[in-house]
Amino acid sequence: MAAQETDDHKYVYDFSEGNKDLKDLLGGKGANLAEMTNLGLPVPPGFTITTEACQAYLATGREPDGLAGQIEAHLEALEREMGKRLGDPGDPLLVSVRSGAKFSMPGMMETVLNVGLNDQSVVGLSAQAGGNGRFAWDSYRRLIQMFGKTVCEVPGEEFEHALDEVKSARGTHNDLDLDADDLRGLVDAYKKIFAKHTGREFPQQPREQLDLAIRAVFESWNAERAVLYRRQERIPADLGTAVNVVTMVFGNLGPDSGTGVAFTRDPGSGAQGIYGDYLANAQGEDVVAGIRNTVPLQELERLDKSSYDELLSIMARLEEHYRDLCDIEFTIERGKLWMLQTRVGKRTAAAAFVIAGQLVDEGLIDLDEALHRVNGAQLAQLMFPRFQLDHEFEAVATGIGASPGAASGAVVFTSARAVELAAEGKSVILVRRETNPDDLNGMIAAKGILTSRGGKTSHAAVVARGMGKTCVSGADEIDVNVPAKRFTVAGRTVTEGDVVSIDGTTGKVYLGEVPVMPSEVVQYFEGSLDAEHVDNPLVRAVHRIMTHADGKRRLAVRTNADTGADAARARRFGAEGIGLCRTEHMFLGDRRELVERLILARAEGERGEALAALLPLQRADFEEIFREMDGLPVTVRLIDPPLHEFLPPLEQLAVNVAVAQERGEDVAKEEALLAAVRRMHEENPMLGLRGVRLGLVIPGLFAMQVRAIAEAAVAVVRAGGVARPEIMVPLVGAVQELETVRAEAERIIAEVVGDSGVEVLIGTMIEVPRAALTAGQIAEAAEFFSFGTNDLTQMGWGFSRDDVEGAFFWRYLELGIFGISPFESIDRDGVGRLVRIAAEEGRAARPGLKLGVCGEHGGDPDSVHFFHEVGLDYVSCSPFRVPVARLEAGRAAVQTDGSDSR
Repeated sequence: MAAQETDDHKYVYDFSEGNKDLKDLLGGKGANLAEMTNLGLPVPPGFTITTEACQAYLATGREPDGLAGQIEAHLEALEREMGKRLGDPGDPLLVSVRSGAKFSMPGMMETVLNVGLNDQSVVGLSAQAGGNGRFAWDSYRRLIQMFGKTVCEVPGEEFEHALDEVKSARGTHNDLDLDADDLRGLVDAYKKIFAKHTGREFPQQPREQLDLAIRAVFESWNAERAVLYRRQERIPADLGTAVNVVTMVFGNLGPDSGTGVAFTRDPGSGAQGIYGDYLANAQGEDVVAGIRNTVPLQELERLDKSSYDELLSIMARLEEHYRDLCDIEFTIERGKLWMLQTRVGKRTAAAAFVIAGQLVDEGLIDLDEALHRVNGAQLAQLMFPRFQLDHEFEAVATGIGASPGAASGAVVFTSARAVELAAEGKSVILVRRETNPDDLNGMIAAKGILTSRGGKTSHAAVVARGMGKTCVSGADEIDVNVPAKRFTVAGRTVTEGDVVSIDGTTGKVYLGEVPVMPSEVVQYFEGSLDAEHVDNPLVRAVHRIMTHADGKRRLAVRTNADTGADAARARRFGAEGIGLCRTEHMFLGDRRELVERLILARAEGERGEALAALLPLQRADFEEIFREMDGLPVTVRLIDPPLHEFLPPLEQLAVNVAVAQERGEDVAKEEALLAAVRRMHEENPMLGLRGVRLGLVIPGLFAMQVRAIAEAAVAVVRAGGVARPEIMVPLVGAVQELETVRAEAERIIAEVVGDSGVEVLIGTMIEVPRAALTAGQIAEAAEFFSFGTNDLTQMGWGFSRDDVEGAFFWRYLELGIFGISPFESIDRDGVGRLVRIAAEEGRAARPGLKLGVCGEHGGDPDSVHFFHEVGLDYVSCSPFRVPVARLEAGRAAVQTDGSDSR
């Protein structure tokens, strides 16, 4: 199809002009329609309006110059190719108008089908369909419904109520039982609803319908649900959506027509085979909306073997071409197969690993690409527990296991209620007849989703899989009554607040809370499953990809651990040392009183007694940890608590003293303690006497800890072990602080170590912005830096994590100020820049400077990639996140093309 362009800037592309690599410009749907067209597959003719046109429209509020002319030229060419005109009364050309962003956002933006129908062309459509009036009026009512809701914001439930009334009058629950007269009456009812809410009649001009639908798709990019979905999936907000104008093909022409969604492999488990849903006598939206229960794709072989065989052949060709699981939408129009969409399909975490391994075995990808195709967030999902069903738990219903996992929670029937209860810290299961894009808030808030309608490719299933949420769909034994806030199943009634459990693998639904058991992936990491011999394709795939990641990664992965037990578990998970051992955690419980005495001591003798009592306790702690790590490096942070963590609360102490005085009791000791606490009281303890400051103000405190570390290391070595201690001085802001501590530490280490061969590194934590900005000076006195990104984020942004996350982060996320909390993922532009400056200037001053990170960002997938880019030597995180960091460090090493694996 050739088209004469009317403006220098090209905003419209025919399907034959694009390809799958133009997703930035044509969106995922448009690029893939072009690719299938170029492959010679049966794609209805059409054209794509680019994301650049959308960006220009959203920036100015009007279409860019030249766009209208280009649309007109491409529409005329389409009419010539089809031999029909848009909305012609005798033989109308009808088109669909579909969104299509670079990254798949299922159901989040708008689609309008059957554009071009009006009061005249509906008659012509019926005649061209061989007098099939039912088909023509069904198509018209769909246009009014979708156009009204999408373009003019008419409440969708009013159309649904009108449809329910007609079905009720017919005594049926099935749309297919309505005849042409029923649907003609429904069109009249829909027109009245449209006029009531818009103040105008339904537009009869086909080109006006088209132009308004295109604008509605542009504007849907910034619809609330689309914005929320992008934040959830970390999709950039400035991409815009393309618009695809596609010749309509009809699956609602009768029993020899239909529509379906197919996957080239099971997106739930990764298993190879025929997977999908089919719905006879329906249009495409009926399948994904879940308004009618579908039949398995295999049933198509019996209904239309010729189309079935052709579909399987195309699926195999597409999978080989894309070298990945493909998600396909198709329509059959009176025995003719048409391909409406393909894309790399969303899949569960388990399927992602299994499919990646299968494709390697089939020679379609190599192990580097397999590593690229999975991610740490998916691995974390696989480490969640699953139901333990060795007790008497009877399933009350069985639906379709649409997204694996084990979820228990209180039943809720609306998204608003799910959000409300989740904000109170409660686990909820969102129960709906079917979900729609407006339910996204509730789906995010819920632990799991349960629907009574829909299949494995319904809206609930697709979105849940993308989010990693447990989902059971199509549990049609359940009768959901949303207004009454209850559902009934197997003669029982479940009301809002009752607890249910759903299994997204088996599709089973249980009443009450079912206990859980560890995942097999965790058992593999802990060494209780031998991946080489276990009959579990997921465990084998995880083992294979993790082994490759470990072989590729440059970053070492350590753990944050304060006890021998934590250290031992982290080693089983693959930790290569301890990047943060927090000594203040060793001073809680029974030892708290000793620390309190030490801090409040005024006399040297009293202080010395407290230190002498603490020394053997600390030494024993470090010996246990060094033994567990068995020669791996252990970074011990000297004590770094805000003082208020070890002192009695001032207000409570003052009240206790006042009450005791009122009773006439002897409170001399308590009064002395109160005076001391008042003397040490701070308005902002996080920025007060802590870290290196505390070590310099309280003589002997750091010296005791250094001695305990050195003595523990020597004891382990003399017992035949290996110890590699690294002493980290916290909260340094000036090199002089570190130099003072280092001088004393080196004296003690030399005295203790002697000829034992123990080597002790001395470094600092970079967590104060000034330390990052003077890193060149500090590196002269430090053998390593470890970035404490939690405090660096607090001080860099100027807010306290404990105070602000609940206070206003939700609003910042809502407004788009944050795409994600800076405590969850490193703020590359601000805090990340401090890290980069410190790394570069530190290594310039000391080329062999070791660099690591020990904030929880060390286990965040996106942050690990940043630390790889900056050139750090290791990341450190909690034991459970060690496998995630290992995987992401490997992915960072192989992902050099900047591509995105969403």
